[in-house]
Amino acid sequence: MSRLNDANEVLAKEIIARYPKPRSAIIPLLHVSQQQNGYITNEAIAHIAELVGATAAEVLGTCTFYEMFKMHPVGKYLINICSTMSCALMGAEQLIEHAEEKLGIKVGGTTPDGLFTLECAECQAACTEAPCL
Repeated sequence: MSRLNDANEVLAKEIIARYPKPRSAIIPLLHVSQQQNGYITNEAIAHIAELVGATAAEVLGTCTFYEMFKMHPVGKYLINICSTMSCALMGAEQLIEHAEEKLGIKVGGTTPDGLFTLECAECQAACTEAPCL
């Protein structure tokens, strides 16, 4: 699990061709890499940078900006509990504690069977329904 495999490199070149500027394909290529490996590897970041004519730092900056991209293995089911202001005021901390107790892991952990990863997330844009997960 590292660079894009041969089939995904062909797909990446097809995706890049859809854009007037190759760098515009960074996000779709990060999705391809994450689907291939389950998360984004440093080698994949370097490979994507080569393909689109960007620096690895630029690709990494895009990758780390978006909550949906993971740079470490996660469980089959990813549980994100919002911990920003509206959710915090409406009981996010108690929800997090309950999830940790039920799953037997702390935030940032994955259950031993690899099924569930628990994370805190930034705003999930549903403040009226707080707390959100």
